[in-house]
Order: sequence, then structure tokens, then C-alpha cells
Amino acid sequence: MQLLSVNLSPSLSDLPGGGALQQLANGIAAWALVGALVALVLGAGLWALGSHTQNMHQSAQGRRAVLTSLVAAILIGAAPTLINFFFSTGLKVH
Repeated sequence: MQLLSVNLSPSLSDLPGGGALQQLANGIAAWALVGALVALVLGAGLWALGSHTQNMHQSAQGRRAVLTSLVAAILIGAAPTLINFFFSTGLKVH
């Protein structure tokens, strides 16, 4: 008995609305980057204010917000590369 062999080759042009879906993904990424920017600015302000007023808890929260927003921006920028890397790695599994 021979099993049916299947393959996968994603293409945005194969279904209607593929271009709109790509635009939606680009727009969501832009909004996410703006959110990371706002979080970075607010976190930096909180960090500075906490350091200035000797409030270690507030300073730590600001520092955590800054680091989290930077990691978020890295992940947003690397997302397509990461997804493509793991997809191509998955295609090599036999």
C-alpha cells in the first residue's frame, strides 16, 4: 500500500485577498512597533523619575518596560525571518 504524498508551498496569490492579508500583517506590525515605541518612552520616563526620586520599585518597573519594549521591537523585526527559518527547517524533516 502506497501512501499519498502531499506537499506545501505557501503563496499569497493562490487565494483571493492574499494581498489584503499581507497589507493587514504589515499594518499590524506597524501598530505593534508604535506600541513598542510608546512603551519605551513611557518606561524610560518611569525609570528616570524613579531613579530621581529614589523609588527603586518605580525605577525597576521603568527598566523592565524599556527592556520589554526593546525585545518586542527585535521580535517584530525578526518575525518574518524566524517564521521563514522554522518553516524551511520543517520542510527538511523527512
